[in-house]
Amino acid sequence: MSPKIKGENLYSRSFVSRKWTFLLCFASFCFGIFFTDRMWNIPESNDMARPSVTEAERLKLISEGCGPKTLYEKEVKRDPQVLFGEVSKTHNAIQTLDKTISSLEMELAAARSAQESLTNGAPVSNDVEKNQLLGKKRRYLMVVGINTAFSSRKRRDSIRTTWMPQGEKRKKLEEEKGIIIRFVIGHSATAGGILDRSIEAEDKKHGDFMRLDHVEGYLELSAKTKTYFSTAFSMWDADFYVKVDDDVHVNIATLGETLVRHRKKPRVYIGCMKSGPVLSQKGVRYHEPEYWKFGENGNKYFRHATGQLYAISRDLASYISINQHVLHKYANEDVTLGAWFIGLDVTHIDDRRLCCGTPPDCEWKAQAGNICVASFDWTCSGICRSADRIKEVHRRCGEPENAIWKATF
Repeated sequence: MSPKIKGENLYSRSFVSRKWTFLLCFASFCFGIFFTDRMWNIPESNDMARPSVTEAERLKLISEGCGPKTLYEKEVKRDPQVLFGEVSKTHNAIQTLDKTISSLEMELAAARSAQESLTNGAPVSNDVEKNQLLGKKRRYLMVVGINTAFSSRKRRDSIRTTWMPQGEKRKKLEEEKGIIIRFVIGHSATAGGILDRSIEAEDKKHGDFMRLDHVEGYLELSAKTKTYFSTAFSMWDADFYVKVDDDVHVNIATLGETLVRHRKKPRVYIGCMKSGPVLSQKGVRYHEPEYWKFGENGNKYFRHATGQLYAISRDLASYISINQHVLHKYANEDVTLGAWFIGLDVTHIDDRRLCCGTPPDCEWKAQAGNICVASFDWTCSGICRSADRIKEVHRRCGEPENAIWKATF
């Protein structure tokens, strides 16, 4: 083959190759445009989020020819009063929600405590049953729980014959004055034993006990106090919940008049406030095993009410009921109660009429027109030989028989 013919064939092949290459590139370009157009032109779905009002305003401004600077000026120039109004509305809504949640928590705690009381066989008063059937709860002035033990039958009888009304008078006190008084006791280590049966027989005769789901024992007073307030809160809706020992003399009318003065305060802790030493030495009375938590040796406790008698308002009883599973217990009951409130916004009221001495102390004060709420002997942490002496204390320092019916609460 001549060189000329050979060159023509190479040129022809090269031309064909360039031609097909061009066609393939053009086809790829067209296909790419078609594919890209299909990808970007997706039909709008009804479920897609629509732009917010602010986004719509921005789009409108952009369409009207406003640049980024104009947009910024428009947003900065929003009325501050409107902004503050929106913030205030949000804050008020949050506060309302918090109050609603707190109210629901208290109602839930009360319902839970009532359910536990029923489950554990704790008695419920006729008033509670009646109000539950009517779907409402009566508000009482105060619930007075007299802390007692299995061995204190004589003390209970002495109280029944002095400052605690009996029978119809006690029922009348509840209905007309809104004052509930009960002896508070749990059960023995062997539930259903002779000790429990003796209390059941005594309660059947007098009907003045509040039984707790609690094992009785001197070292368990802190736990008993917590259970008492939780149970009392679930059974009766009252302004105040009072705890008193069964060797203390109480003037009920004076106690009611004292508490009424603090009725409008939400979180009140009333008693004779003291601050005793933290005892680290083993074997002594009131020894505190957790003394190291209160600082160096020789330190004193924070202020707290003496254990003979104190009162707390409804909100604090609710707090104990709601948080009973996480409240820590110290060795001494009065210290324990004070510890539960030390970190809360609580008003401590130190009223020395709640810790008068026995005659002649309470007698002199009564003659001066300053009737005592409670009387006992500090040396005995109660009335010494109370079963024998409480009648004398009542005769010399007690209120007139009709004082409670004349009192206005």
